[in-house]
Amino acid sequence: MQPVDFTTLMAVCHDLRANWLPARCEQVVQCDTATLAIGLRTLDRRGWLTVSWHPQAARLHLGEAPPKGPDTFTFSQQLKHQLNQLALVAIEPVAPWERALDLQFGRRPGDPPQWHLYVEIMGKYSNVILANDQNQIVTAAHQVSDQQSRVRPIQTGDPYVLPPAMMNTLPSLSESQPSWQDRVTLVPSTLKKMLMQSYGGLSSALVATLVAAAQLSPNQPAEELTQADWDRLFTVWQRWLMALEKGQFFPGRTATGYTLLDWDALAPVDDLHGLLNNYYRDELNRQGFDRLKNQLQQKLKGHLEKLGQKADTFRQRLDQSAQAEDLRQQADLLMTYNHQWVPGLTAMTLTDFETGAPVTIAIDPDKTAIQQAQRLYKQHQKLKRAKDKVMPLLNEVEAELNYLEQVDDALGQIASYGEPTDLEALTDIRDELVQQGYLASPDYRPNDRRNPTDAFRQLQTPDGLAVLVGRNNRQNDLLISTVATDYDLWFHTQEIPGSHVLLRLGAGQVPSETDLQFVANIAAYFSRARQSDQVPVIYTQPRHVYKPKGARPGMVIYKHETVLWGQPQRLRQSPPTPVAGQA
Repeated sequence: MQPVDFTTLMAVCHDLRANWLPARCEQVVQCDTATLAIGLRTLDRRGWLTVSWHPQAARLHLGEAPPKGPDTFTFSQQLKHQLNQLALVAIEPVAPWERALDLQFGRRPGDPPQWHLYVEIMGKYSNVILANDQNQIVTAAHQVSDQQSRVRPIQTGDPYVLPPAMMNTLPSLSESQPSWQDRVTLVPSTLKKMLMQSYGGLSSALVATLVAAAQLSPNQPAEELTQADWDRLFTVWQRWLMALEKGQFFPGRTATGYTLLDWDALAPVDDLHGLLNNYYRDELNRQGFDRLKNQLQQKLKGHLEKLGQKADTFRQRLDQSAQAEDLRQQADLLMTYNHQWVPGLTAMTLTDFETGAPVTIAIDPDKTAIQQAQRLYKQHQKLKRAKDKVMPLLNEVEAELNYLEQVDDALGQIASYGEPTDLEALTDIRDELVQQGYLASPDYRPNDRRNPTDAFRQLQTPDGLAVLVGRNNRQNDLLISTVATDYDLWFHTQEIPGSHVLLRLGAGQVPSETDLQFVANIAAYFSRARQSDQVPVIYTQPRHVYKPKGARPGMVIYKHETVLWGQPQRLRQSPPTPVAGQA
């Protein structure tokens, strides 16, 4: 993930100064353990300033409104108490070339600031610190004790101390090329390493950009560079420093991240804050997606293995119970032919009543034929009772297996992160497993405020009809309980775990055979049988789909269904294109 470097921070600072000063602080909300959203209002606009001290994505930029919900973080409550209704009157760097800004709050523009919100963007040492007009720390996102850091402890009541000064030489627009070149080449190494060691305020991403703009390689040794190469690199170096001095930035996307310089953007954008917000949101979502998916896969795998073993055990017991009738028949034969028994026999061969075939029955030498028969009768009763008890247990385990296989199938359909709705669908699965008791999550908070149609897969039939596909059991339930109308058609694979699919129809609208087959293919494709050539798919009207009382999420019963044969391989060869927009 590309960190916020000095250049990015200065670009944000320049834009905020130009467009958002002064601004009244209307709200402070802590979105998570490392991110704040400060509601700002100017004379002509309102917005949310995102302030994050995340160790990998510390940043400052305008962003989206925070999600609605209770804010239980102490840090945000302290900030809200002190800053609410004050004006953000100034934004100043705390020191030259430091990735730290001082957001100053006062009663009105022109008044001395009453509070200083120091935002320090320093990787794993990032922090947000609130100090009063005497520069005394009132609260901080991270309290740092003397034991944790002898260099710079940060504790309530202490005076705010600037971060340790950089030991490297700071870049200067007034430095001549000979001086600059001598400094860079003092200790010969690769080009990237020489620049990073010679000057402070540089980031790996910035150095890579500067070197690429000069048509050089970051790993190129110093001895390979010609004077023409050094001339091009110094020209680019000067352009960068000039952009910083004049506040001229050109935000844009690159192949691996973003840039604020005008020579390496693949796709220029107008909104600096939108660029940063989208980049860090997607990168953090991607990390969270991968972490959460791995966690869910491991949990589901463990539960499915345990349930599979339990089901095998119950089936073995049922197989044993199937022998109960044979034991009773053997006991009947012994009772009938007990007159043939003589002491010391270890087996008796008797004629079966029904088939007339000989049946050999083992006998304990210490028991009579009648005693052996009584023993067989007892075993028969025991196995018969076991069958009556094991069958409900097996049905319960198989139902649970079917449910978890459906969850596992939904998880498998969300292959990788592509957009925020992918993470939302994964979060729904996590929440469902927490609610069902399969996953422990002390931080879990129910959230039903989202628009129910936001995260469905939205596709289109050849004739242009809308198709909604549930991405998890929560969405599967919503398709029937909230979204479906009496005119729609509901599709699902027959007796196979898979997504619920809804074909949207208007009053009196009749789908073509082509559309019905297409939706059947979709239902087969988004199911556990997607590898098959043909899959039975049923469809019916939503009013004929019922959720039994106490049923698990996504589990329904239906009637008046029609069966089609879905062909998932057609969609594997040519996957359907998602449709943007609301259903």
